Amino acid sequence: MKFMELGFRPDTFYTVEAVRSVSSDLLNDLVIQVKSTKYLLHKFPMLSKCLRLKNLVSSQSQETETSQEHQVIQLVDFPGETEAFELCAKFCYGITITLCAHNVVAVRCAAEYLGMTEEVEPGETENLVQRLELFLTTCVFKSWRDSLVTLQTTKVLPLWSEDLGITNRCIDAIANGVTLSPGEDFSTQLETGLLRNRSRRRRDESLCNGVSKAENARWWGEDLADLGLDLYRRTMLAIKSSNRNISPRLIGNALRIYASKWLLSIDESSPDSNLVLELVISLLPTERSSVPCSFLLQLLKMANVMNVSPSSKMELAIKAGNQLDKATVSELLIPLSSKSGMLYDVDVVTTMVKQFLSQISPTRTRTQHRRSLSEENMEEIQEIRRSLSSSSPPLLAKVAKLVDSYLQEIAIDVNLTVSKFVELAESIPDVSRISHDDLYKAIDIYLQNHQEIEKSERKRLCRILDCKKLSIEASKNAAQNQLLPLRVIVQILFVEQARATIATTTNNISKNETPILRRSFTTRREDEEEEEERVEIKQTGGFQSTPSRFMALCAMPRQPKKMLCKLLSISRSLSQRI
Repeated sequence: MKFMELGFRPDTFYTVEAVRSVSSDLLNDLVIQVKSTKYLLHKFPMLSKCLRLKNLVSSQSQETETSQEHQVIQLVDFPGETEAFELCAKFCYGITITLCAHNVVAVRCAAEYLGMTEEVEPGETENLVQRLELFLTTCVFKSWRDSLVTLQTTKVLPLWSEDLGITNRCIDAIANGVTLSPGEDFSTQLETGLLRNRSRRRRDESLCNGVSKAENARWWGEDLADLGLDLYRRTMLAIKSSNRNISPRLIGNALRIYASKWLLSIDESSPDSNLVLELVISLLPTERSSVPCSFLLQLLKMANVMNVSPSSKMELAIKAGNQLDKATVSELLIPLSSKSGMLYDVDVVTTMVKQFLSQISPTRTRTQHRRSLSEENMEEIQEIRRSLSSSSPPLLAKVAKLVDSYLQEIAIDVNLTVSKFVELAESIPDVSRISHDDLYKAIDIYLQNHQEIEKSERKRLCRILDCKKLSIEASKNAAQNQLLPLRVIVQILFVEQARATIATTTNNISKNETPILRRSFTTRREDEEEEEERVEIKQTGGFQSTPSRFMALCAMPRQPKKMLCKLLSISRSLSQRI
């Protein structure tokens, strides 16, 4: 840390009964009170350096000599209090004083208050204000540590520091220190840049390990984390707006350090935490991957339980959505406040999914309307499965699996509505889901925990399931699931029959046999609903016996013809009972 010594005489100030005096052969003829401390001083050294005191004494020139000896000059609202005043007084007496980053702000403000400028005696030796300015310019603002310490001390005298420009100059010096050219060697920085004394060891170690100065921001991020809210905001804005190149990732790293220092856990949130959270969100870089997705989701969890503005929360959701492929299920379990009823914030996850999809090419993310089974023949089913496997982008497939796993976790929430469940599930394009096994599992968990939902909601929930994309194991389980609507079970059995037919057809072709005639299904969703109404049985007409019959179909012979005849005979039997 840099320091400056002024004066050459030994210290002669002493205290008697809370009164500070100066050892001298001359009688004290000036009494000054700062706060609760009185100083018995002399006019000549003090008035020759302090214009304010000179004017105050001059205004009392009409008083008698006797009254002047007892009159006390009270310095109201003196900046820096007694410590700063005493350093100024010692400078007037020529007593040695030591100035450094810890006290230069207070002394500079006190000197300004007392009017210790060249205007007192023009042409004389530089007064204290000029010497302090020289020290700030040539020493303090050329040192990283001194600039940071000086900036910290401005919190005690914020208005004075602002008026004198000390705060802004400290911030500019720090911003210039952060954005020094990465190509400069250390010797050049010693001559032209800031001396980062506090973090020199960490920086030198990182350079020895091959880490470039441009990518090593931890040293300055940790130092800036000691700043208060307003000073940190202004410093980071100055760093971001500087003309020099600085990576958004370095900004993001510094913000993570600051948040980890000042943000408490979710259960220990405080009003100050709200301000810190709002500040961190407002300073986040706009570039993708400038901060990890896990950090954004952690902030989002805090934002949900704190009094954070909706705009800040939406900004976090958008930034996290841009890199949703890097999230985990546990990170997406963002709790809601107890007043909301639901356990987790499903809406914000849906927003993130839509934001992620908007970053992908529109031709690859446009949600395709699922066609009914009746629109394709058996060969088309296999062709679609092959095309999905080859064309689904890896990131989309990863996010689709993430969302399906997330749906399994939130499905246990008894307050989760079908609408929210379906909206999130349908936000994933069909082309992204190569398999619907995870989605079926999520639907099954939801039905187990919401058995009281109406039949129409049950149908709406299961309509998002594509039976063609279920594995054999999942299809077998679904065919015996009594919670699924009967239409879904029928579709599953048709799909299994179609698979068996294709297998037989392929086998016949290989043996040069005539392919079995392929069966097509009904062509409209309305036809499906009509088929469902014909197949379903009213409870008064023996609904209890229906599930057992269809579960028995799971044990049907593997031969396609026998399986299809069995299914059609049961369907006709059920239709006659309606």
